[in-house]
Amino acid sequence: MKNLFFVLSIMLSSAAFAQDKGEMRPLYSGNQIPGATKPTAELADKEIPKLYVHPAAQNSKDLAFLVIPGGGYAGVAMNHEGHDVANRLNDLGYNAYVLEYRLPKVETMKDKRFGPLQDAQYALRTVRKENPGKRVVVLGFSAGGHLAGSLSTLYNRPQTEELKDTNLRPDFSVLCYPVISMDDAITHKGSKNNLIGPDFKAEDVELFSLEKQVDENSQPTFLMSAKDDKGVPIENSYRYQEALKKNKVENMIFTYEEGGHGFGLVNKTDARDWFDAMIQWVEKVKKF
Repeated sequence: MKNLFFVLSIMLSSAAFAQDKGEMRPLYSGNQIPGATKPTAELADKEIPKLYVHPAAQNSKDLAFLVIPGGGYAGVAMNHEGHDVANRLNDLGYNAYVLEYRLPKVETMKDKRFGPLQDAQYALRTVRKENPGKRVVVLGFSAGGHLAGSLSTLYNRPQTEELKDTNLRPDFSVLCYPVISMDDAITHKGSKNNLIGPDFKAEDVELFSLEKQVDENSQPTFLMSAKDDKGVPIENSYRYQEALKKNKVENMIFTYEEGGHGFGLVNKTDARDWFDAMIQWVEKVKKF
């Protein structure tokens, strides 16, 4: 009996853990991902993008979130920058989706520069379709912040014909210790190399330096960074905020003196909660 109880406990714990990761769905249907060089059946599991759906038990909010974890365009930090964030959003009544996007790879993509953006655009389309009447917040971390920023600024560049008539512009952006610029002085060199390298073209450096893509149509944006971040210097966030201010776009930056890079929801060096500040700001801004 004790053994049976133990087994049941493990099963229940595993079920709860799985539930915390949401419902996994392939991002694309069919046997061929648009822009892929191989049929889906020939791709490794990590090369197939997925969307994890986290519906709120009490779906009481008129915003829905698309969460994009970071990882330097070399990996995807699905747990502390993905599922943990979605679960906290669920607790507050927001539907949330976590994107496991494809990493730039010449072997599997016709143009690796735009593979992640294409995945983000299809994910946004799904979020809009499943949350009619709700406005969409894209929330990204680190290189996922760069992808969220790309989605936010390059929305007039649909990556497939199928997306041509789709509203690809998020309503709000939340960029957490984000890679913004491809300027060598402040960029995260790994992210830059993985996305647009190793042979850097001037037009790619320009296009994917997102501070240069901001205009008066950019969405209200919340930025968060630590001043001692050595991986992705806070100057990335400052440059983006400067561009937003120049174009008179509503914005806020939440800074920590310490914390470094990649801490997700909890900065152990500071009792202040950036996530709570972000929610309050977004809810306030959307009323205007």
